[in-house]
Amino acid sequence: MTVQTNQNPPSPLMEFWLYFSANRGALLGFVYILFILFLVVFADVVSPHAAHEQFRDSLLLPPAWADGGSWRFVLGTDDIGRDILSRLIHGSRLSMLAGALVVTLSLCIGIILGLLAGYFRGFVDTFIMRVADIMLSIPSLLLAIAVVAILGPSLVNASIAIVIVSMPHYIRLTRASTISEMSKDYVISSRVAGAGALRMMFINILPNCLAPLIVQATLGFSNAILDMAALGFVGLGAQPPLPEWGSMLADARQFVQSAWWVVTFPGLMILSTVLAFNLMGDGLRDALDPKLKQ
Repeated sequence: MTVQTNQNPPSPLMEFWLYFSANRGALLGFVYILFILFLVVFADVVSPHAAHEQFRDSLLLPPAWADGGSWRFVLGTDDIGRDILSRLIHGSRLSMLAGALVVTLSLCIGIILGLLAGYFRGFVDTFIMRVADIMLSIPSLLLAIAVVAILGPSLVNASIAIVIVSMPHYIRLTRASTISEMSKDYVISSRVAGAGALRMMFINILPNCLAPLIVQATLGFSNAILDMAALGFVGLGAQPPLPEWGSMLADARQFVQSAWWVVTFPGLMILSTVLAFNLMGDGLRDALDPKLKQ
């Protein structure tokens, strides 16, 4: 008599986590993003000072470990006496909020247009894709600057400009995934069973296209933060005194040689956050792509 032991396969969520956590870089990026989200939620508690509070007796104070620094201002102060650490913490709210807004809007609009193009084909496909091709033919930052110049410089208008710039990537990706799924047996069966166009697109096809879209959205988050910082640096993004990382760099340009800390720390925040999202996106691609699973 033989005893058979049936081992239940891991759940899809557990399987995803096993593949994702095997990538150390992706795991490190995920932990760092959780840390940034913690700062976003508890910025008022964690921040040692208010973002706009000025200390006129401590102008351009160096970091605490440097000569002349004070542990009251761990990362030093700027040219009007504002604590750099506090402004970086509060600036994480603006950067993450802008990134979330850009990714959400561009992803939703891109999915709808991509589904329409891939499902109906013909004139609808040609019209949507030619518009997307025209937008992609223009350098993204230049197009964003042109849109903000028309709408006016502000954080909201800069976010709208980045949404317009990011949208074609999601359209092309959704369209390609939709065309690939249209030839599958389950789509043909649903069509024979009488499923309508909306049900076919959003219930049957879209769930099977989400894996590459999730990866693209993660990478798009880092691009949104970088583009927002670039617009803020040229004065078309968040306007002073908002503590946005790009505008902080712009305000500190004249102190590059005399006060290195005013430029270095905002730049490091942008670099580390963008790198963390890119690392996490790489891990998501490995975990969600069945072809890469061994």
